[in-house]
Parts: sequence; C-alpha cells; structure tokens
Amino acid sequence: MRITTWAEYGLICALHLARRVGTGPVTGRDVAARERLPGDYVEQILLRMRRAGIVNSTRGARGGYSLARAPEEITVRDVIQASELTTFDLHCVTHPVDAGRCAEAENCSIRPVWMLLQKRIDEVLEGVKLSDLLDDESVVRDRVGLPAYAAPEIPGGLPILQP
Repeated sequence: MRITTWAEYGLICALHLARRVGTGPVTGRDVAARERLPGDYVEQILLRMRRAGIVNSTRGARGGYSLARAPEEITVRDVIQASELTTFDLHCVTHPVDAGRCAEAENCSIRPVWMLLQKRIDEVLEGVKLSDLLDDESVVRDRVGLPAYAAPEIPGGLPILQP
C-alpha cells in the first residue's frame, strides 16, 4: 500500500476539522491556508468527504465545513476511503498483468495474499479513530501499540553528538 497525497491531505483536513469541533464551520480555503496545503486539493477532498458523510457543508457568509459526526465515530479508514476512493489498490484487479490470467474466474495463488493484505490494512485503519490522533505523537504511538520514538544512531558518530 502506498499512502497517496489524497489520503494524507484528507487525514490532515479531517484532523483540522476534528480540532475545531464546536467552533462552527470553516472554509476549505482557511483549512488549506492553516495547514499549508494546496487549496484546490483541499476543496476536492472536502467535497469527497461531504459525499461520504464525513463532513457537512454550510452555505453562506459564515459557511464552510465541519465534521458530520464526532471524531470518536470517524475512522482513519473512513477518511482515506472518502479522500482516495479506496484504501488498498488490488493491483491485479485494477491493472491486470494479463486479462485472461488475472480474471476472477482464473486460478491465481497470488491473489489471496493481496486480498489478505487488503483485509489487514483495512482492519488497522478501521481500528484508529480521528479522536485517537488528536494527541501528541508519543501518546498516539502508545495508543496504537508502537514503541516510543528513538532517534536513529549515527554510525561512527561521536558519543556526545549521538541523539
């Protein structure tokens, strides 16, 4: 799986809106400016997330976007799927090596591996909510079961310069 710009920006936008819950709608241009993202991307992503029911849009002078549900109810998978339209590209389906060889009716011993990978990725993404990502990295690392961040050692570096 490759995390695309669409997925990354979508998650950044959703987190921005999650941090603003209860403060009213915010324009796509404001989200783009505050997060230093291209405005056109942000507008398209917010539109996709609106269609998926993740954000609401309000028209008018005080209009903009806000989360449609509480951050505890929105998963990272929801956001990525809305932003990118998929969470995992099953390459043999979208870009078959050979139409005959890669058809579903054909026997392929590789396809189950990709399908299992897709399932596991979706399970991980489904298990993390926007609300889980509102804390500092060290808290999020602990929450998702990763060890605390340790700066890499510099091979041959002087001990005093080691992080």
